[in-house]
Amino acid sequence: MTEATPVVEMRDIKKSFAAVQALRGVDLTLHHGEVLGLMGDNAAGKSTLMKVLSGAYSADEGEILIDGNRVHMASPLDARRLGIEMVYQDLALANNLDVTANIFLGREEVSAKIGPFGIMDGERMEQEADRLLDRLKIKIPVRLLVERLSGGQRQAVAIARAMAFNSKVIIMDEPTAALSVAAITQVLDLVRELKAQGASIIVISHRLEDIYSVSDRLIVMRQGRKVRDCPVTGNLDDFRLGVVAYMIGARDDFAEVTVS
Repeated sequence: MTEATPVVEMRDIKKSFAAVQALRGVDLTLHHGEVLGLMGDNAAGKSTLMKVLSGAYSADEGEILIDGNRVHMASPLDARRLGIEMVYQDLALANNLDVTANIFLGREEVSAKIGPFGIMDGERMEQEADRLLDRLKIKIPVRLLVERLSGGQRQAVAIARAMAFNSKVIIMDEPTAALSVAAITQVLDLVRELKAQGASIIVISHRLEDIYSVSDRLIVMRQGRKVRDCPVTGNLDDFRLGVVAYMIGARDDFAEVTVS
């Protein structure tokens, strides 16, 4: 593997649900340290494509390569073992548990075992959670209950949980949906921090301004196909007009040129 080898390659991915063809031969490449924006109208196939990458769905056809090696993922656990984590829109946080417990949920540290049972090492988990949040510049007390967090803080905890086990690819599904302006800024700053620390990130969003703000490259999907793959350049107004044209079908091509 070399630096030029993409961290993720998805080739000719197809997926159907009964008579509905959700993905019609989609290619996707994600490079090391890149933020890739993924856009499309409802039912464009973007969430289905990411669920294939995260192991929640199995593709009917096509192949996935991680760091140049072909892989097969039968479950999210397989994806996690390969360093791929997905932060879903509902975040899947336990409101009655604190920040530390949510970060380690399902992957608790144990200090000792009594037969088949393990004794959780709460102190060690707290210390590791505190170090993780500090590294990501997230200022949230690790003992605070999640039910007391703001929307932006909850999103930050979910992202921190995804990064807690040295993940190389983070997929974020609508990370700024229904957040305040201040919380959106907080989440986008966290995306930039993750990139600075070497993570490769895919952001699914309907908020074009957010994609423009943090992404290096954009893929637009429509009706189960990739209709645009281009760098994020130019001014926001021109970018918006170009992207919308591809989303609604006014333009439709596969050329690797700047949106205009």
